[in-house]
Amino acid sequence: MYPPKHHQTNDQQKMIAVIKQYPFAMLASVKEGNPLITHIPIIYNEATGKLVAHIDKYNPQVASLKDGAEVTVVFRGPDCYISPSVYTTKQLPTWNYIIVHIKGIVSLINDPEEAKDTMIAMTQFLEGTDQKFVLDKDNRGMRNLINYIQAFEIEITHWEGKFKLSQDKKQQDQENAKQELIKKSREDITGFIDDLYL
Repeated sequence: MYPPKHHQTNDQQKMIAVIKQYPFAMLASVKEGNPLITHIPIIYNEATGKLVAHIDKYNPQVASLKDGAEVTVVFRGPDCYISPSVYTTKQLPTWNYIIVHIKGIVSLINDPEEAKDTMIAMTQFLEGTDQKFVLDKDNRGMRNLINYIQAFEIEITHWEGKFKLSQDKKQQDQENAKQELIKKSREDITGFIDDLYL
């Protein structure tokens, strides 16, 4: 497994924390030798220990998501360029990041009422502690949409945490790199987003 051991973690609680904080994931599967990738929100179900999601039925990737299919899910946490200028020792430029790779087995949820439950659970999770919107099971929009989505669960078979956080540097340099990651993660991107909307 790459990266080196000092940039890996086996701590499932830390990986679950990443999944919860950054639920917009990359779902990867293979159909007839062709890799298929979709970016969708995927949440962790505490009660079952499984990942839960839904995808548009017209997405070509759905054809690869049969019961028992193997998939990989990538959750991408914060990342940033680390300039040697932040270190107290002489170093080369690098990139720090927090990534979680999950491998698992797909189980389709074909019952419309169960599929609605996944949408309600996802909405509740994404709304957070300050629930400004509650998705009701009788919501007309959801009733109309339910036939156009494929809900599914992923039974996790393998956890892989890739936390490259300057662990191979001296303690002060690790701290400096951590502060740089925090600072870059909170950068104001208003101008960047505005430009993309033009």
